[in-house]
Amino acid sequence: MNVLACVIVTTYNRPDALRAVLDGLLAQHERNFEILVADDGSREDTRALVLAIANHAPVPVHHVWQEDQGFRAGAARNRAAERAQGDYLIFLDGDCVPRPDWLVRHRQLAEEGWMVAGNRALLSESFTAQVLTQRLAIHEWSNAQWSAAAQRGDINRVAPLRYLPLGPLRKLAARRWQRVRTCNLAVWRNDFFSVNGFDESFAGWGFEDSDLAVRLLNHGVRRKEGAWATGVLHLWHRENDRAQEGVNWERLQQRLKTGATWVEAGLLETKPTYSNSH
Repeated sequence: MNVLACVIVTTYNRPDALRAVLDGLLAQHERNFEILVADDGSREDTRALVLAIANHAPVPVHHVWQEDQGFRAGAARNRAAERAQGDYLIFLDGDCVPRPDWLVRHRQLAEEGWMVAGNRALLSESFTAQVLTQRLAIHEWSNAQWSAAAQRGDINRVAPLRYLPLGPLRKLAARRWQRVRTCNLAVWRNDFFSVNGFDESFAGWGFEDSDLAVRLLNHGVRRKEGAWATGVLHLWHRENDRAQEGVNWERLQQRLKTGATWVEAGLLETKPTYSNSH
């Protein structure tokens, strides 16, 4: 797969973590991609960081900002997707550091009609503080270093950082929406636009990524397992306010019942019409 990949990185007022993520992206083994920072209303220091990095980055880096009106990660990702130039979108959270082979692995798994759901390993609170304070280049660490970190309790598990050529086993859960997280998710641009992106009516934290996965599945897109290939390093953070979790869960349950694909409050104001003429 040689198409341009578009890595959409969601962030909100955490420039130290974002810097670590961008360091990991700029160390990727390939250069045929662009970075779009989907900013959910951060302060000026985040903008200044992104622009400074963009000035010397070997790949295009864009800052897509929206006004701070509470947790609206889905809307931020939609705005960035609108700006994306390529055909393959890879969503990554601004606290999830990729290792240098992350994009290569995603490309190897890319297949039309399929989304790729990656996973993550969680860093401890104290180790995250050390990483950010000392600007440790953890994206360059070896598996041996991560095994030692696990023994110290700095990381919860090393399995997501291993690679296994699972082949057809990656398609065994093709209809499963559970555990699809947009902290590490790849989807074709056409598929994403066909379901109108994220549903921006999901307010606050919770299940907007599950809703996207369900609608993609309803649309005919299948899920491919990205574990044991595309794992990222998740920096510790306090839990988001989950006051809307129950409401969002009920909205997701309704989506599961209806089998809907398109949402009104998404990327496009109206559903596109298609013609068989050329």
